[in-house]
Amino acid sequence: MSEFVYLLRATDAARKDNMGSPERAQKSIEAWMAWMRDLEANGHLKSRGQPLETTGKVVRGKTRIVTDGPYAEAKDIVLGFIIVEARDIDQAVELSMACPMLEGDTWVEIRPVGRL
Repeated sequence: MSEFVYLLRATDAARKDNMGSPERAQKSIEAWMAWMRDLEANGHLKSRGQPLETTGKVVRGKTRIVTDGPYAEAKDIVLGFIIVEARDIDQAVELSMACPMLEGDTWVEIRPVGRL
């Protein structure tokens, strides 16, 4: 088994839409928790990770230029991450398909965890 990081990405508009009202927020949280319980029950959840704030900074290059971030593109936000254990990248992709965030304008970036 290998470990994979799910980077949970969305636009700011999608994040606000998903959590726009107490009812929507409750529904989103319930769907998220059900998915996490399923991953855990089937032995795939390695770490629940943490939600991330939508602000931050990026330090780049030899001159150490600091910009607002942490966006892949100006409109993208990394909302959080989790770590799953899967047989291979194909299974990691398959497991991500049930992520409730995918119901909106969001996406899951799947990255293998490297070994030092």
